[in-house]
Amino acid sequence: MPLSAGEIAAGVRARELRAVDVVAAALERIERADPELCAFVEVWHEEALRRAGELDARLGLRAGDVPRKGGVPRKGEALPLAGVPIAVKGRHGLRAAGPLLAAGCVAVGATSVPGPGTPWQTWGLGARGRTVNPWRADRTPGGSSAGAAVAVAAGLVPLATGSDGAGSVRIPAAWCGVTGLKTTAGRLPSADRTGLAVQGVLARSASDAASWWRVVSEEPVPTGPPLPVTAVWSPDLGFAGPDPEPVALARAAVERLVAAGVVRLVRPRAPLRLLDPGPAWLALRTPGADPGEAHRVRAENDRRLAGLFAEAELLLTPTTPTAPHGHDGPGDRYSTSLTWAFNLSGHPALSLPAGFGGDGCPAGLHLVAPHGREALLLAVARETELRTGS
Repeated sequence: MPLSAGEIAAGVRARELRAVDVVAAALERIERADPELCAFVEVWHEEALRRAGELDARLGLRAGDVPRKGGVPRKGEALPLAGVPIAVKGRHGLRAAGPLLAAGCVAVGATSVPGPGTPWQTWGLGARGRTVNPWRADRTPGGSSAGAAVAVAAGLVPLATGSDGAGSVRIPAAWCGVTGLKTTAGRLPSADRTGLAVQGVLARSASDAASWWRVVSEEPVPTGPPLPVTAVWSPDLGFAGPDPEPVALARAAVERLVAAGVVRLVRPRAPLRLLDPGPAWLALRTPGADPGEAHRVRAENDRRLAGLFAEAELLLTPTTPTAPHGHDGPGDRYSTSLTWAFNLSGHPALSLPAGFGGDGCPAGLHLVAPHGREALLLAVARETELRTGS
């Protein structure tokens, strides 16, 4: 398994690894795997190697130098993500990657998103064809951060940027078996006129996702939150109608968190029953639509969520209502039914791997926190990995 983002950065800063070698290895993995996966629309070989060489020179390694064990980082050269190869979402993904590049990341390419005229909830289109799920090529990886999730799940890069307007980070994270974080609305820059789409990240581990968050937010992630964290479980948010298997997998993941002492389930005074956010979300995304009813639904759901978060620190649900569907699409079912409520409300949310279904594809556990509590989500996710090994 390729090194994590944290291991790469520590090695490059200590001059035990050369950024050029790390980036070249990532480019070789992409060259071998992408003809089948179709995760990338562009790969920036020459520019990535040039950037990596500049990082090595900045850290005192010249071309031809041999990295040494036990190196000490150069004074003043913090570069928290030095030499970490990243993929960015879509051809315009570099626009949001400035803080990551300043922290030492090396962008190796742009990942696939749904192609022109493609139903937004189905699949991505890479330079070589349709993006496939790395666990089953006949299944979608989810969207719209399709290639980003695939690139991380397949070990091509440790981190990939995403954006999430209805579940576009969390759904592919769940279906590809990686960690996916959606940030609080308004915390990071976004070009989306509706405010529904926000920045996010796909990572192989919660620790790597936390490294991304520290760089883009300049906010520390607590190393040890008071545990267990109080949480409410909802299989359907009161309206979604998910299939039994993703519910069972998510619930089993919750039980593992409880057994490990990471969360403590509490029963709210009243079951959480949100109004279906779908029509409101669609109205806000449709030019010329009357937003009045959408604002009413948003306000009522905000009230109900505020009541829940007055009683517990986290809300837990399945990430998706179904297993990954085929490349022809999900029919008339929305894969977003458990995620887009929190784009409407603006809450941060994270998908953690929750095991595998009978089809061999991963499923996700969805963690939702109060506004501005990304650090709590990441700390809980990290403790989950440490205590359960998943």
